[in-house]
Amino acid sequence: MRHHTLAATAAAILALTALTACDPAKTTSSSPSADATATSSSGKTTSETKTVPNFVGKGLQSAQDEAQAAGFYNLASHDSLGRDRHQILDRDWKVCTQEPAAGTKTPTDTKLDFGTVKLAETCPANDQKAPAEAGATMPNFDGKSVKAARASLDSSTSITVKDATGDDRFILVESNWKVCTQDPKSGANLNGQPVTFTAVKYEETCP
Repeated sequence: MRHHTLAATAAAILALTALTACDPAKTTSSSPSADATATSSSGKTTSETKTVPNFVGKGLQSAQDEAQAAGFYNLASHDSLGRDRHQILDRDWKVCTQEPAAGTKTPTDTKLDFGTVKLAETCPANDQKAPAEAGATMPNFDGKSVKAARASLDSSTSITVKDATGDDRFILVESNWKVCTQDPKSGANLNGQPVTFTAVKYEETCP
C-alpha cells in the first residue's frame, strides 16, 4: 500500500510542475515589429504601416491596382485642373499628384488621393481642387468650371448660366465651360439671392 501512496504523490508533484511551467503569466513574447499587424486592447486589428509607392505618371487604373496590391485600399481621386470632373473611366486618366507623397510611411488604411488629368492633357504646375463650399460669402469663380462653381454654392441657389460670346449656345456639360463673369461679385454676402454666370468653353478666351 505504501508503494502506491508514494507513486501517487510523485505523480501529483510532476503534474503540478508541468502546470507551473505552462503558466501563461510566466511566459514572455517578443514585441511586434513596426510594420507588423498589431492588435489593440479592445481586440480589434489595426492596419499595417507601409511605405507609400510612387504612382505619379501612371495611368489611374494602374495606380489603383498597384496601390491595392501594396495593401492600400482607401483610394480617392480628383480632377487636378479644378474642373470637378469625375473619373468615370479610370483608364482615361493619369496621375499628376498623390497624397501622401511617395516614400511616406503610413498606416495602410490611410486614404490615398490621386490628382489626375485626362491622358491627352498636361498636368498643371500646381494641383487644383474644386472650390470649397461658399458659405455666406461669394467666392471668386473667375476661370473655374461652371460645374465646380455650381457645386460650391448651396444646392437651393437659383443659378443662370449664359454664353459669354453672345451666341446663345447651350451649356450642356458644365465642366467643359469656365466662368468669365459672376453676379454677385466676389466677396458679396450670400443670402439666398439668384446667381448669374457668363462662360465660354475652356479652349476659348473670355470676351
